[in-house]
Formats: sequence, structure tokens, C-alpha cells
Amino acid sequence: MPEPAPRGILLVDKSGGMTSHDVVARARRALGTRKIGHAGTLDPMATGLLVLGVGAATRLLTYIVGLDKTYEATIRLGVATDSDDADGAETARAHPDAVAAVTRERIDAGVRELTGEIEQVPSRVSAIKVGGKRAYDLVRAGEEVQLKARRVTVSRFEVVAVRGADLDAGGTAVDVDVVVDCTSGTYIRALARDLGADLGVGGHLTALRRTRIGPFAVADAVPGIEPGAALLSDAAVATAVLGAFDVSADEARDLRHGKRLPGAAARLTGDTPAAVDPDGRLVGIVERRGDDVKSLMNMAADA
Repeated sequence: MPEPAPRGILLVDKSGGMTSHDVVARARRALGTRKIGHAGTLDPMATGLLVLGVGAATRLLTYIVGLDKTYEATIRLGVATDSDDADGAETARAHPDAVAAVTRERIDAGVRELTGEIEQVPSRVSAIKVGGKRAYDLVRAGEEVQLKARRVTVSRFEVVAVRGADLDAGGTAVDVDVVVDCTSGTYIRALARDLGADLGVGGHLTALRRTRIGPFAVADAVPGIEPGAALLSDAAVATAVLGAFDVSADEARDLRHGKRLPGAAARLTGDTPAAVDPDGRLVGIVERRGDDVKSLMNMAADA
């Protein structure tokens, strides 16, 4: 009898220098399946938490990608780059006197201006599509790219440390270590760029580590992907993200057959919880329809 196809969620601690696609490719080789995707890209420079969906559990990624996130980062004030991070080419360097005038008080004031609900223009070198093409591809082709501002929420922008830094070929800069809690779609590179611009010295990101996505922490992630890697069950992940809606075996069968559960809406504790059968298997994601409960997404019983 053939081995069942792997199914679940894998938390990976991505190392620097790899793309998110590189991680997916390694997981496909290690787990022996091509049906693997990720929830939220990390730039090659960045490290930290990458959530992979394996097998049928890839259907849950759409519910994970929009979760709030936490990052640890280092912002270098005094130098601007064309990508807003250390992988880009330097475009401007502030005069040493201007850098010396960047006090902790001014940094804290600039951080406060970038905290809360803000309008943020993403970095030009991003994966956002413009006319069907990725912005970074257009920039690399020499085209001018203008991206529209997006409303994001930065619920925490905390300065952990401030220290001086010596630059190559002379000059000085200020390195600022920060922790950021934010909504999905927030660009930490853009926060670095905007903080530097507000202080009049330019800025870019030199280090970035994602430590949390919703309820998932990098401390629980694996540093590498090995054959037979332990996967989180799709039921456990779905209930952690969406909450649980326990159903009987008969109700599970009805939901899988596209039937509604009459009068069951009174048992719902969330808008779109995860339906779980008596054996702990994920039936799918459900929603309220009047007094009834209806499937929003079904997971095959033998998936």
C-alpha cells in the first residue's frame, strides 16, 4: 500500500541568502511532493519564520498570509539605497554633521510618526504587480515605477538600541535596532526609508528577521528541512488561526456533501471557524448563513 501523501503545515526558520522559492524547492525534495506553497514571502536578505503548506493543507495558506506579523530589524540612518535595504546600490550619503544631529529624541519622535495607522508607499523593489509585471522586474529593466500608498497598521515600533556605525570609505551612520508589530502588507524596508527621510539623512534596512506570523513563532520552527519532517496537523493550525467548530460524524458527512447544518449557527464562536470531526480531522472552514452553517471550504476526508 503506498504511503499517504504528506499533509500539514511546516514552520521553517529561513536562513539569509535564500529566496522563499528556494525553501519551497528544498521542501519539495525532502518531503517528496510538489504540492507545497508558502504564506508570505521573505526577501533573500531576511531570515526567520516562513510558513509552508504541504499537500491538501496548502488550502489553509490563504487564511495565514493575512495575519499580523512581528519583525526584528536594524535600520541604518545616514545612507539611502535604491532598494531600501542593504542589497541595493547606495544612492545618497548624509553629511557627517547631519548624522551627528540625529539624536535618540529625534529618532523616537520619527518612530512615533510611523506608528499606528499610516499611509505607506511600498518599496519600488517589491513583488507588487504593476501592469501584470513585478515591480522589481520593471526597476531592474530600467523603468520608472511609481507605487500607490497603502493603508497599513504598525501597532508597535519599538527602538531597542541605537549605536554608531563606521561606513566603508569613511563616514559614519547610526544603526537603530527595532521590533515591529504590523499588519500584513507592511514593508519594513519602507519604514527604514521613511524614518531616514523624515530625519533628513536617508535610511535603509541592514537586517530583518521575522519572528511571528499570527499565533506561530519562529522559536517553534525548524532550521532545516529533512525527509520526514514533522508537520503540524491542518486541524490544529486551522483552529489556532480561526477557532474551532466541533461537529458530529453525521454533520461532518453533510458538510462534505455540500449540505447545510440547520440551526447550527448558534454554536459558532467566530465568523469562519474550522469544523473538526470527532476524530480530530479537519472537515473544512464554515460560515453562518442565517441560522444555518454552511461550508466555505471543504477538506477531503481521505486527503
